[in-house]
Amino acid sequence: MDKIKNYQQILMDILEDYGSYSKDQKSENQIIADSERNHYQIVRIGWDEDEDFIYQLIYHFDIKPDGKIWIQANWTEEDIASELVKKGVEKSDIVIGFQPPSHRPYTGYAVA
Repeated sequence: MDKIKNYQQILMDILEDYGSYSKDQKSENQIIADSERNHYQIVRIGWDEDEDFIYQLIYHFDIKPDGKIWIQANWTEEDIASELVKKGVEKSDIVIGFQPPSHRPYTGYAVA
């Protein structure tokens, strides 16, 4: 299996694991995946206890043509980069995209 196909599967596994959790019956986690363009997201959509509408981005990943995974958003307390490493992604293939470029050298992951 080539690297990009492997990374696509790893991201889908992460999204499916997270997507299976639901806080209540009024909201749901939706996986949005475009394997052709390599964009992967999970969003929570529905209603909260006060009947306010929820549309919240949870995770957003991109796989760039060079094979690196860019973490564009992580609105959880999980260290998702460490989870990617545990699943076999090299640190040099992970970019913390939501960090300013000037801070990326200090993350321990790729800068771009």
